[in-house]
Amino acid sequence: MTKATAEALDPTAADAPPSADHTIPDYLERTYRWAYLNPRTVAWLDRPAVVSAILWGNARRLMCAAVDQFEPGQRVLQAACVYGDFTRLLACRLGEQGDLLVIDAAPVQLDNLRRKLAGHQVRTRCADLAAADPGIAPGGMDGVACFFLLHEVPPAARRRIVDTLLASVRVGGKVVFTDYHRPACWHPLRPLMALVFRRLEPYAASLQAADIAALSPRAAGFDWRKTTVFGGLYQQVVAVRRR
Repeated sequence: MTKATAEALDPTAADAPPSADHTIPDYLERTYRWAYLNPRTVAWLDRPAVVSAILWGNARRLMCAAVDQFEPGQRVLQAACVYGDFTRLLACRLGEQGDLLVIDAAPVQLDNLRRKLAGHQVRTRCADLAAADPGIAPGGMDGVACFFLLHEVPPAARRRIVDTLLASVRVGGKVVFTDYHRPACWHPLRPLMALVFRRLEPYAASLQAADIAALSPRAAGFDWRKTTVFGGLYQQVVAVRRR
């Protein structure tokens, strides 16, 4: 699919600078400025080796498991930018006939994504997925990839994001959530991860205690499947919209 064709299908989703009234979400400014809004930190964190270390060597495994849920030629929305190789892997999976749109609330993240994926067919748009109207046409996507986003947003915003992502897929389309999960009681990293979450990820514990399938009233219209890996520390939740 050419860029011109993609824009004709959904002109609101084409690459464009942030609107004049766009603001960074308060929780992002307050909690994650150091990790996502500082260009120097972005350049340091956006390295496969760093991402692999953060995910205890599971980054490639988790990325490939998510990417494999999609098919070449599909139209897919990626919810927020992702450090490391995830977007590149997803774009390669969809191929030249596919259409990948990445939406993020932070212009610096989108600028960084465009630089590192130069030459790949990836569209970007600056918008807050938790906003009342993020500008996504209902039912327009074959699939959605949400990779380690939900643990970084407050519960109210999380519910709005899940609802928006579910609404964006067509009948038969799927939403793939990959994120943290409550580890088994015997997991040797459980105390350390609890400390990390208290210090650096204040919203992660609420996700561990939640069922993603219960976060949206649209959930009843989907078939849900959940798998966990690495002693339950990570989860993949796949929601397929019923016909």
